[in-house]
Amino acid sequence: MKKQIKSIVSIFAFMSLVGCTDNFENINDNPNNPVEVPTYGIFNYASKEVVGVNQRGSFGSARLILPWVQYSAQRNYTEEDRFQFRVSTNNSIFNSYYRQAKNFKDIIDLNTNPETAVTAALYGNTDNQIASSRIMLAYIFSNLVDMFGDVPYYSYGNQDADFQALDLGNLTPKFASQEKIYTDLLEELKQASEQIDMNEGIFFNNQGDNLFQSPEKLKRFANSLRLRIANRVKAVIPTANAHIQDAIASGVMLSNNDTVGLQYENNSVNPAPTYEAFFIDNRTDYTISKTFVDVMKGETSIYPVDPRLQIFAAPVGVSKANSLSNAYEPTDDLTKYQGMPYGIASGQTATQRARASLYGNAIFRADYTEILMEYAEVEFLLAEVNGWNQTNYENGVRASMERWGVDSAKIDTFIADLPAASEETVITQKYMALFMQPYEAWAEYRRTGFPNFLIQPGGTGTAITPISGSLTYTFTPLEDLTEMPTRVPYPLNQATLTPIQYNEAVQHMGPDTMDTKLIWDLN
Repeated sequence: MKKQIKSIVSIFAFMSLVGCTDNFENINDNPNNPVEVPTYGIFNYASKEVVGVNQRGSFGSARLILPWVQYSAQRNYTEEDRFQFRVSTNNSIFNSYYRQAKNFKDIIDLNTNPETAVTAALYGNTDNQIASSRIMLAYIFSNLVDMFGDVPYYSYGNQDADFQALDLGNLTPKFASQEKIYTDLLEELKQASEQIDMNEGIFFNNQGDNLFQSPEKLKRFANSLRLRIANRVKAVIPTANAHIQDAIASGVMLSNNDTVGLQYENNSVNPAPTYEAFFIDNRTDYTISKTFVDVMKGETSIYPVDPRLQIFAAPVGVSKANSLSNAYEPTDDLTKYQGMPYGIASGQTATQRARASLYGNAIFRADYTEILMEYAEVEFLLAEVNGWNQTNYENGVRASMERWGVDSAKIDTFIADLPAASEETVITQKYMALFMQPYEAWAEYRRTGFPNFLIQPGGTGTAITPISGSLTYTFTPLEDLTEMPTRVPYPLNQATLTPIQYNEAVQHMGPDTMDTKLIWDLN
């Protein structure tokens, strides 16, 4: 069981005002008003915030990528489903990632600055503090570059003049190219993995480490993340294929015990973001989409009935309160499961939402675990690397279903009925396993074009009950797009705060629009 979150909000409320003191080694006179922040406190806080960036209440992924990949659909106002997202959403994601990147860089600085290194070493192994921060920085910047393209970038091991992010003395950092960022991310992860001292954890007594708990798990995450990135860019980054083989040889995830995620607390103080949105904020804005449910029911695909359906969704008519308390019985009557139609107009939702399932208990629970990367994904990556290998493909499906608690007999039946491994089937089952991890699913869709059952602009969807006398409707986006967005535009203020750097990025990458493709999007 993953260690739960420790609340250190008061420390960081203060730190946000004063920053890190230059006299780190001094002892505070008032323990209730600290001027020194232990490195484990920074790591704990930053890890929690990174995990929460994309899921921030109901205005994170659920207002952006979660519906784009049709894991969800809005129950009230559907503008975001139709690509007209709120500018505050991408602003928040962009800025939040950089704030937490600065926190991880602070850990590195505290461990490398001679004036603070001795005190920092009192909290944990110096090499592991630096290595884990480098790995988390790679995770942050891989998400930023996958979303936006060229972005300001920081590297611990590479002093390239284009890498200008996180320098408080430079308020107008250059946007580094995707080519340079991806190349350096792979090298940073390799070096950080090799830097890990396998005899100690990140912090003494694992204090402040709610993600890894062991150097072995940290190393496997670093290599697995390197495998993910290298596989994504293997067609455009010359060093990627060598990194794929080296990451595998160095040790990737081997079981669900290696899955990295943050388990929230079973309370209303530090609950999971979805619980916060639905039960603290008392919103019921979105739910599982009809696109996804129909595939799981075996109605619109070549795949058998998926036993994860009854875990992801509650039967129609079960309230969110009863779903949360698990006061319902799953049923094999698949007519009792209906997803919310994706991409309908806001004025049409009232005719559909009462007949749509809400999420199941596994999604609503306060102590839900948000995933950074899971073992099932690694098996799907290995299936691709090994020429669409059948064994890795089946291992990925099994790992996902076991993580969600599916009965072993049902898993065996499902796998026995699966179509053979191929690019389409492996990537599609990877998409199914990535449920509630929309950013990775979106990246893989852009790279491969799978799954091929997502409703495209101008395409036809099917409603639960007739809309204007018809069960079918046309998905009409609110932006001028003919396919799913291929990137997220920069926050609006980038063009005014850093106009020279912004214009250089646009000139290099292409227009700052949702249909400009990233370098690996060759589909």
